[in-house]
Amino acid sequence: MQLIGTVGIIAKPEVQRNSEMLPGLIQWLTARGIQVRLDSHAAEYAGMEGLDRAVVADGCQLVIVLGGDGTLLAAARVIAGRDIPLFAVNLGGMGFLTAITVEELYPELERALRNEHRIARRRMLGCELQRGGETVGRYDALNDVVITKGQIARMIDLVCNVDAHFVCRYKADGLIISTPTGSTAYSLSAGGPIVFPSVGALCITPICPHTLTNRPVLVSDSSVIQIINIAGEEDAYLTIDGQVGEPLKDQDRVVCRSSQKVVSLIRPPRMLFFDVLRQKLKWGER
Repeated sequence: MQLIGTVGIIAKPEVQRNSEMLPGLIQWLTARGIQVRLDSHAAEYAGMEGLDRAVVADGCQLVIVLGGDGTLLAAARVIAGRDIPLFAVNLGGMGFLTAITVEELYPELERALRNEHRIARRRMLGCELQRGGETVGRYDALNDVVITKGQIARMIDLVCNVDAHFVCRYKADGLIISTPTGSTAYSLSAGGPIVFPSVGALCITPICPHTLTNRPVLVSDSSVIQIINIAGEEDAYLTIDGQVGEPLKDQDRVVCRSSQKVVSLIRPPRMLFFDVLRQKLKWGER
């Protein structure tokens, strides 16, 4: 990695700890000759002028994300595909992805400046929304692509195909297509498996299926997953990483495949994948 001369900062809004941390963090960086680019939320905490989040990373060699996993997911979608590591500090709760604690902020930054940090590369999931034979939407997700019901207490019908092979017609509250990174998010809550980050797989997890024998399925990350919506008009909703999306129409096709875009996450050297699972899921230790 090249020497760090410019750092971007993306912050979660309405977090008191950010207003306490950010002025000191900016001072710490500038004292080391590092220029700082702030998104609008970070700038508000610091009383400075901010930038649109989509351009914060321009010219940066590192981006600091202050928040929880949701803030990191939003940052990942605008930075994905660029070789700029994300330094994610956990100000939230669970924090599977934001593994750096507030107490570790400056020691880990020192390590990053010395180019001694560990980087985990996570591949994203590409999604196309096809309607009437045309592609009307394109998205990239770090965690998951989810189709859920749009009406209260009404299941939806979805047809799933993998590489043009029919898998199942689901009658359920929805369907989750997750990456290994997203296997510890919504998919886990819906009964899906935990997938080691380097495993080349995608997981198809039904949400509260009417047929109880409908179980999560792992497929190769070289597979193309196609979901056909046969629910009523706008009875189903497409969501990307739980943050962006749009209502679906009858016969809409959601096509998912492993993306060429990769997100680089800086990980603490002491915190390996199973360490995170034990800590976050309260697993017993020897």
